This record gives sequence, structure tokens and C-alpha cells, in this order.
Amino acid sequence: MKAAVHKSTIPASQLFVIKELREKHFDPTWHAHSEFQLFVVLEGTGTRFIGDNIKTFKPGELILTGPNLPHLWRSDEIYFSKKSELLTHGIVIYLNEHFLGEKSLDKEEMIGVKKMFSKSMRGLEFYGERKERAIVLMKEITALNGLERVIGLLQILHLLAATKEYHFISRSSYPDPFKQVETARANIVYEYVIRNFRKKINLEEVACLVHMTPTSFSRYFTRNSNKTFSAFVGEVRIRQACKLLVETEQSIEEICYECGFNTLSNFNRQFKELMNDNPSSYRKRFMAL
Repeated sequence: MKAAVHKSTIPASQLFVIKELREKHFDPTWHAHSEFQLFVVLEGTGTRFIGDNIKTFKPGELILTGPNLPHLWRSDEIYFSKKSELLTHGIVIYLNEHFLGEKSLDKEEMIGVKKMFSKSMRGLEFYGERKERAIVLMKEITALNGLERVIGLLQILHLLAATKEYHFISRSSYPDPFKQVETARANIVYEYVIRNFRKKINLEEVACLVHMTPTSFSRYFTRNSNKTFSAFVGEVRIRQACKLLVETEQSIEEICYECGFNTLSNFNRQFKELMNDNPSSYRKRFMAL
């Protein structure tokens, strides 16, 4: 997997950049950049990694990430199959804090946007009616140009800055840019875990992939991810289990073993610790929606 530390996307001739993404799968690279990013998933499913948070994603998700917050929307494996006809679709907006000029966020009219940008250093996931209106506007401004596009962006920022319907995503912010070597290692590890979480994952083998001893790798991973490697693997497995509980009629025992757990008791315990619920009631709760 290629490594990317920063993805600077805003030309000097533009205030911001908006892109409509239509690909077989979303970019599978763990990366960060110096811009704020507003991203909506319109088609596609998979697992997202934002800061120290892991969660499955589906259409309708609207996320704002701040500068240097590493992230990855990893499409489900079926999207990488050569035989698959599935496609992903999303809209992404990149902008920096001075997109309206130096110190523009310090002006009285922009206080709400400034506060939202500050919160986005941990990532924000929006929900509710204002989120839906913002998504409609994002679709509309892809067809606009010039000042109309700028006005559309300001309307989106106004909607989101005024809502309280959001969740913080990462427990920590990442004020410093990721070093290239750290990004490269993370990409190797994340790719390996996503492809192999259904079976036993050997710490020594993963450490070897990034040319580290198991002890050094364990320390490195905990320091950079705010969780142990075993906790990370367990969280990937539980998030996949959540997806299967909601989207399939497989039994809980079948899901347990398909997601890489060796005993049902261990699966139930880890599920309860992460989701504050048991698999059975979790499934019933979502089936009732």
C-alpha cells in the first residue's frame, strides 16, 4: 500500500476545492493533510478509521475532519474484486482556515465557524435535519461555479456551525503532521488487519512486516494509536460484527466465528466492553428502527 503524509489539494488560484468521487473503491490509504475536509458518502460501505476511532460506514455519513487528523475510508473487500460491478460515490470539500483571507475566522461573523473548526480537530460526525440539508447543498454546488459556489459553501458552513447534532469521533486530536515512516507503517498494518481479521493474527508476523521486534512494535502502536494492537484488532472485529448483526440474519454464533473470535464468551465480553450492549439486544435495537 502506498504511503501519503499530506495531500494538499487547493491550488493558489482557488479559495477551496470540491470534488465528486466516483470510483470502484475509496482511497485505501491512511493519510492526513493540512486542510479541513468535509466528506459525504453517497454510495459504498466499509470501515472508516479516523484518529483513534474505528467504525463501519454507509451512505449518508457526513464527516468534518481538521488538519493533521489521519483518516481512511476503507471500502469492503467486495469493492476490490475485479469481478465486482459495485461503485463508490462521495463528495469531498477541502478548505483551509484562511479561505476568506488572513484572520477571517477572527471576525465576529465567523465565530461559529471558528468554533466548529476547532472541534473538528477530533473529527465531527453530523446527524439530523441540518446534516441532510447540508448534503443537498453539497450536491448542488458541484454544478456551480464562481461566486455561486462560494455562497453555497458558506451556506453549508452556516448550517453545520449552528447545529448541536454531531458526535466527536476521535478521543484525541493530532496537532502535528504524521511523519512519512509512521504513515507507511500504519498503512501496512491496517491493510494486513483488514484482510486477515477473520483468522488468528500473529503479532510476530505483523511486527516483521514493518521491520520491528514484537516488543518495539507493541510500544510503537500503542503510542501512535492510543490503544494496544490487540485492542485495535478486537475493535475491527467488533465493528464488522455490528455490521453483520444489522445487515444479515446470521446467528450470533456464526457472526462470532466469522469475525475471528475463537469463543462465543470472548466475543460477548469484547462486544459488551466496546458497544456497552450485548449482541442480541444490539440487533433488536437496530431492527426496531
